[in-house]
Amino acid sequence: MPVLPRAARRPPFLFAAVPADVSSFHLPRVVIVGVGLIGGSLALALKRAGVVGEVIGVGRSASSLERAIELGVIDRAAPLAEAAQGASVIVLCAPVAQTFGLLHALEPHLEASTIVTDAGSTKGDVIVAAKTALGDKAAQFVPAHPIAGRELSGVDAALADLYRGRQVVLCPLQENSRADVATVRAMWEVAGGKCEILSAVQHDAVFAAVSHLPHLLSYALVAQIANAEDAALKLSCAGGGFRDFTRIAGSSPEMWRDICVANRTALLRELDTYQSILGHLRARIEAGDGDALQRVFTRASEVRLQWGADRAAADNVEP
Repeated sequence: MPVLPRAARRPPFLFAAVPADVSSFHLPRVVIVGVGLIGGSLALALKRAGVVGEVIGVGRSASSLERAIELGVIDRAAPLAEAAQGASVIVLCAPVAQTFGLLHALEPHLEASTIVTDAGSTKGDVIVAAKTALGDKAAQFVPAHPIAGRELSGVDAALADLYRGRQVVLCPLQENSRADVATVRAMWEVAGGKCEILSAVQHDAVFAAVSHLPHLLSYALVAQIANAEDAALKLSCAGGGFRDFTRIAGSSPEMWRDICVANRTALLRELDTYQSILGHLRARIEAGDGDALQRVFTRASEVRLQWGADRAAADNVEP
C-alpha cells in the first residue's frame, strides 16, 4: 500500500483520534532535507523497517551527502527541485531558521500528492514560515517534532533505533487532511516513535521549559568555565556532575542558536522564572539559611526521582 490516500478536505476536527494504520504502510520515495543525526536516523529506521522504496538526501555539503551514501543512510543525493519529483514525503531536518527558505524553494516543485513535514524543535515559527512560503499548498505541510537526540551531530552519529520508544509530537494544521496526518504519524511510528498531538502554542511553551532552557543553561555553564582564568584547572577537576549537566552542550550550536531565537518569547519567560528561583537560592545561601535550601532541594529531588521512576517504567530502562 502506498502513502495513505489523501481524503477530501474537511472542516476542523480533533486529530487526537486519528489512527495510524501501519500494517501495510509503504512510502515509495522519501526525501530527507538535512541528512544529519535526525534525518539520517529517520532514514535508517525506515530502511530497517522495510517501508521505504528509495531515500533521497538533500543538503548543503556534498561531502556529507557522499558520506551518507557510503553509510547506506540514503540511496542517492539530488538538488531539492529534482528530489521533489515523485516524492511521497519530504522531511525537513535542517535548522528551523532555514525552513522558510527551503519551503519557498520547494513550492514551485511541490506535487499535489506529496506530503511535507519537519522535525524542528519549534513549531509556531515553522507554521508561519510554511503558510507564508507555501500559500494554498500549506495544507500539505504537517508539523512534527521527534523528541530524541544525542550530544553528537552529523550523519556519522545517526542511529536506526534513535526514535525507538521516543515521543514524537505532531502539531497538525486545521487545513491538513486526516490522511496526511495519519501518514506522518505512521512514518514516525514505524521508526519506533510514540506520537502525541499538541497545539503549536502548547508545544513551544512546554519545550521552552524542558528542552530549550536546559540546553541554554548547559551552554552557559560551559561558557562560564571556559572564560575563567583557571579554566584548564577547573576542567581537570570536573567530575560526573559536570559531565552529566553539560553533556547537551556538545549539541549543534547552529541548531540551538536558531531554536533560542525562534522560541524567544517562551524561552525568556522560562529564563525569567529560573532566574527568580536562582535569586531566591542566592539569598538563602547568603543568609546561611540551610533549612530553606533543604526544603527547595528536597522537593526538587522528590520530583526528579519520581519523574525518573515514571520514565523508567514507561521505557523499561534505568531511571
